[in-house]
Amino acid sequence: MAETTPSRTISVISILFLLLATAPEPTHSLAFSFAQYRTVVSLSHSLMTRVANLRASRGDVSGSRRAHLIAEKLESGLNLGFLGLTWSLGWDYLKNYAWRDLNYAEMYGVVSDVNELLKSVSELTRANSDAERVTWAGRNYQNILGVATSLFKKLLKVFAKSGTLREALKVAEKEVVQGGLLKDCLELGSNDLKGLLQILKDLASSANANTNTNANDWRDL
Repeated sequence: MAETTPSRTISVISILFLLLATAPEPTHSLAFSFAQYRTVVSLSHSLMTRVANLRASRGDVSGSRRAHLIAEKLESGLNLGFLGLTWSLGWDYLKNYAWRDLNYAEMYGVVSDVNELLKSVSELTRANSDAERVTWAGRNYQNILGVATSLFKKLLKVFAKSGTLREALKVAEKEVVQGGLLKDCLELGSNDLKGLLQILKDLASSANANTNTNANDWRDL
């Protein structure tokens, strides 16, 4: 197999951008910029590294290993390894969602759930000590887990077609609901989680705004 050189890679990317720039505009789209992608990957990598260290400190070897593996995969997303992931996720979205109707009724619910989570995480980050944060997390965990579970159910209804996006969501859901990831994130009280939720809220809100604009355009015809 011929080696892929940097110049060849750049050429492929340039051609892809030209194709996307000249393609028909999707009826519905999620505006996800390269900067947002990098921010999501960076925040997720930081968060998973801290979760891995937290689990290791309390002797949870298997849980720490799972978190480290996720962090390692995310780290590849911060360098040239991101190209394969971006291509896979981007192609899945273009093929299954960009020119089709998303379940926007569920998207409204996504915004509501994310707002609820943001409110809780913002309250948590105001804790004055580790002990206060752990106490707060223990007292509110079940309610927050319920909101997170609801959020994943809505997202899986939005991204209902088999593909990379749906599989990534299912993996995340399993780690959050069964693997204790949410509880660990709350115990850490990290602003990384708050940043991730804010980007998700911005994306969902943007999608809803696009839907309203399209509906108004049709009424004006």
